[in-house]
Amino acid sequence: MKEMFRHIPKIKYEGSSSKNPLAFKYYDPDRIIMGKTMKEHLPFAMAWWHNLSATGSDMFGVGTADKSFGAGIGTMEHAKAKVDAGFEFMDKLGIEYFCFHDVDLIPEGETLAETNARLDEITDYIKEKMVDTGKKLLWGTANLFSNPRYMNGAGSSNSLDVYCHAAAQIKKAIDITVKLKGKGYVFWGGREGYETLLNTDMKFEIENIARLMKMAVEYGRSIGFKGDFYIEPKPKEPMKHQYDFDAATAIGFLKEYGLDKDFKLNIEANHATLAGHTFQHDLRISAMHGMLGSIDANQGDDLLGWDTDHFPSNVYDAALCMYEVLKAGGLKNGGLNFDAKNRRPSYTMEDMFYGFILGMDTFALGLIKAAKIIEDGRMDQFVQERYASFHNEIGVKIRNNQTNLQELSEYAEKIGTPELPGSGRQEYLESIINSILFD
Repeated sequence: MKEMFRHIPKIKYEGSSSKNPLAFKYYDPDRIIMGKTMKEHLPFAMAWWHNLSATGSDMFGVGTADKSFGAGIGTMEHAKAKVDAGFEFMDKLGIEYFCFHDVDLIPEGETLAETNARLDEITDYIKEKMVDTGKKLLWGTANLFSNPRYMNGAGSSNSLDVYCHAAAQIKKAIDITVKLKGKGYVFWGGREGYETLLNTDMKFEIENIARLMKMAVEYGRSIGFKGDFYIEPKPKEPMKHQYDFDAATAIGFLKEYGLDKDFKLNIEANHATLAGHTFQHDLRISAMHGMLGSIDANQGDDLLGWDTDHFPSNVYDAALCMYEVLKAGGLKNGGLNFDAKNRRPSYTMEDMFYGFILGMDTFALGLIKAAKIIEDGRMDQFVQERYASFHNEIGVKIRNNQTNLQELSEYAEKIGTPELPGSGRQEYLESIINSILFD
């Protein structure tokens, strides 16, 4: 097998004082943090679509990066070359997992049968590589947004034929996910939404999406899939409005249609910020409901209003992300998938590694600092004390649903005009975060 990155060594941990660009400064896989190794806390994954397929093309120009890997693009030879490159890349970075959409793996055929045959061929090849290397599939999914047939969505399509084609594509994507022993299966509603309500039956579309997801669960369980199904929230882009707007909306949908026992959420940082939330917000909402499943680790650009999928470099956000993950007890079946791409002018093979080194070091440093925030204890103590009034007799009754408006009204008359609530001390708490992050 041809070595694709022969000029790149295996990336090792050298510590924060290292000036070697091809070394980890903070990601030490064997370092123990709160009783687990860093590698256990941070199950990193490579996104097949960005790392092995994206060339930096945009609406103003063709790609700048060569992702041919020595083969003719659009051929099965190229599909296998991407497999070779991907497994070598993961090996040199010490990454254990990968994620894919079905048509990331192969060029889509003229017919569904031809596409499925190609998927069988390439997943046979991937399976051999997995056995040889010990690499694992974090999750699989179907691309139900790129082909023109999905201009109005897949589950939300107005076309019965398109809906059925999407169902067939999902079935096959679940088949290959199970074949490769994937830990999860993701629904990202790429075009599950609308451009205008003037031509949209929203109730019909949302119900049809739920029906498709129920069929996917039933089929997956019937063939032995024991992992989690995920919804990945996103408010807009490519559609003006998407039905899985944010974590709260997605959780409400899952509970409304009885899907919450099988589904969790795959939270992406850049999607949360597009919804007008912080990354931490959607993680907290998911964890509150016991539905924090997996994470797409990236970040957006505050100056741009679209999904830019930068490699994460913001340690503040990474620390607060890992704070939520640690407080939730970790990611059970999920991981940290780098749904991130190099910037268009960063087009070399070395840049592919620099992006992942940046992202892995950012989350490693975030993990270290999140553990220190928890061990420091001042944040938890402050929050607990802020709600201390609810520990008195009437407060306990409220929490236990053992009171009523009449009793609360009598209590309010007895105490008279309330004093102002205790100070929220936001600036004080932010100074604690800064002192821990930059100590």
